[in-house]
Amino acid sequence: MGIASDFGLTCGSLPAGPHNAITDVPGVRVGHRTLRNGDINTGVTAILPHGGNLFRKKVVAAAHVINGFGKTVGLMQVQELGTIETPVLLTNTLSVGTCATALIRDAIRQNPDIGRTTGTVNPVVGECNDGPLNDIQALAISEEHALAALADAREGAVEQGNVGAGTGMSCFGFKGGIGSASRKIALGGGHHLGVLVLSNFGRAGDLVLPDGRRPDPRRPAEAERGSIMVVLATDVPLEHRQLERVARRAGAGIARLGSFWGHGSGDIAIAFSTGNLVDHDESRDLVPQLTLNEARIDMLFRAAADATQEAVLNSMLSAEALTGRAGKHRASLADWLRDQAEGR
Repeated sequence: MGIASDFGLTCGSLPAGPHNAITDVPGVRVGHRTLRNGDINTGVTAILPHGGNLFRKKVVAAAHVINGFGKTVGLMQVQELGTIETPVLLTNTLSVGTCATALIRDAIRQNPDIGRTTGTVNPVVGECNDGPLNDIQALAISEEHALAALADAREGAVEQGNVGAGTGMSCFGFKGGIGSASRKIALGGGHHLGVLVLSNFGRAGDLVLPDGRRPDPRRPAEAERGSIMVVLATDVPLEHRQLERVARRAGAGIARLGSFWGHGSGDIAIAFSTGNLVDHDESRDLVPQLTLNEARIDMLFRAAADATQEAVLNSMLSAEALTGRAGKHRASLADWLRDQAEGR
């Protein structure tokens, strides 16, 4: 369908990375498993911070809850210990437990000492409610679907729109889904900050485009009960506290689009850095880490806000119109923009 740049929509002034996706951060991989069958419109999306054994080589991480009407798994330990030790899976609300079990099984397969001679593992799963377009009560997601998304994970271009966890999502009354964007960070030899979103939020009629237009999905405005999961990745070496500060700036990008983070909305950001890996089997008493000079952190704040805003737009513009469960329909924002351009 397209992305924001195809429609002349610009979010900020920082340049995008070569793929304009979270995978512009070296080593980051994304995979999907999509389920489309009658009333079933759902799936799983996997984000792998690197291609190695994440339990053995953890990434420094943080999370920020903008509004906590959500059912995530693993964030408490991420905030306490400041690391992520499994891939991040995104799915629908009632499939969080299934995806967590799949992550645990995959981690045990790679690390047979988990729960035996070393600690247990902390799976990280985020969710949004795709119920209007998907029969969420069918519990269609299986562990095999989650493992298939992990197996599909790869570097390079990221498939967006009605794919993976985004298959049945809605955004500002239009079709939502998976979206991604990135920004180049002019530090040292050059770095990137990338964002992947699962967009399922916003009241119909509240969307504000970067050029000031307010698209009309021709749907009545309802209470804000949607959600958004934002996953931010960077290869800039950051500590846990700095990553939490960066994660907060995702909220600025969401707000620019017209969202006010309603009472029934689960708006959550997870951020990680591949610039420092934490060795599970570390034996030294003191461990050196490279850390960003905080006087330079504003460029990451700007990148997080701009890339989040664009990733949401890309999720909508890449999504085709969908008629789902019980005939419920969501129009495509890309179709609306094309109709506007043609005077219809």
